[in-house]
Amino acid sequence: MGLELRQVVAAILTITMFVMLANMIKRDHFDAQEALPGTENANFVRAKLDSYLRKRVAPWKRDVDALKPCWLKPYADDVEQTKGFVIFSLTNGPEFHISQIADAVIVARYLGAKLVLPDIRGTQPGDRRNFEEIYDVDAFMKSMEGVVRVVKDLPDYISSRNIAAVKVPNRVTEDYIAARVEPIYRSKGNIRLATNFPSINMRKGGKKGDSDSVACLAMFGSLELQLEIHELIELIVERLRTLSQNSDGRFIAVDLRVDILDGKGCDGSSNDKQGKSCFNAQEIAVFLRKIGFDKDTTIYVTGSRWDNSLDSMKDLFPKTYTKDAIMPEDKRSRLLDSEGSEFEKVIDFYISTESDVFVPAVPGLFYANVAGKRIGSGKTQIFLPADISDLSFSATDFLSPYVYKKNHFAYSCYC
Repeated sequence: MGLELRQVVAAILTITMFVMLANMIKRDHFDAQEALPGTENANFVRAKLDSYLRKRVAPWKRDVDALKPCWLKPYADDVEQTKGFVIFSLTNGPEFHISQIADAVIVARYLGAKLVLPDIRGTQPGDRRNFEEIYDVDAFMKSMEGVVRVVKDLPDYISSRNIAAVKVPNRVTEDYIAARVEPIYRSKGNIRLATNFPSINMRKGGKKGDSDSVACLAMFGSLELQLEIHELIELIVERLRTLSQNSDGRFIAVDLRVDILDGKGCDGSSNDKQGKSCFNAQEIAVFLRKIGFDKDTTIYVTGSRWDNSLDSMKDLFPKTYTKDAIMPEDKRSRLLDSEGSEFEKVIDFYISTESDVFVPAVPGLFYANVAGKRIGSGKTQIFLPADISDLSFSATDFLSPYVYKKNHFAYSCYC
């Protein structure tokens, strides 16, 4: 009997040990998800992520074939030509330029007015550039042939001080122009146009309007970078691909401008996939590891300079770079001459359109217009970050709704 009692006690102890071990493994599993790098547990988190995610395959995907433009180029004969001018400026970076160009072309065409080539104004006082410093003038004017008349300068006999200022909402409609813009134009003869962005709406409409072809052409077929900037971006992209030999030359671009994140507070409101609408470097790094990207993945981060908040991303992805780390020395002093310059914004925007994967830290026009460019070129790997509570998911669960719902305006422009 005594022997049987000892056997029973031993069996109970053995079962208890297995239960304790299972609880330890389970606790470590959730700790690996909940603890965040940047604390004393950074190495622990990194080791656990490596352990639990080693079998998850990185969601790299070949680009689909580039789509073909399906808009019909309108003709000038369809509009009565008038003697006035529409002037405007491009402001706040290339993501705004794309939308501002479209609205200006639509307004000028509807009015039959001449469109004056815009200047480019940054967010800092005195940051003003000529159109040709960033964009190809000849390519733009050629794209507008038969659509709207473009002139390089306002005639000397017209004083810009006497031109009426008019604001229009982004993606302005012909009804709005007829009601709010045309009466001012007819009265004053010339107008200065400014686009207002009350909300970011890049979804395609249910019914295709008459101005959609003009908008498609202006957004996706008119702006080309001038040669020096185009070549610089191609050089940076090539360097990033060289650094990505372990992933067959593929890299990720993350829109992670710290100044924007600070302004948003990163508390956010709900969206389609998760409760947060913006994410910091630490959260995005953990998200990328969880959906399968390994530590050797090369990541390009938007922003002017390296910020200490990016250290937590570099803990999990040592090959994390900003532009100043991989730009040629001779270009750095001129193009990175001031904090938040237009050149820097252009570089970030177009590298984000060229990467194999794009991840926006915040919603907004940068994300929306990068997505439009990528959809046209077949680069549809756009993931929205999320707080992942378990590992029973597919990376495709986090694809941008612009892609999986095909509801981006770009799908109205490409076939």
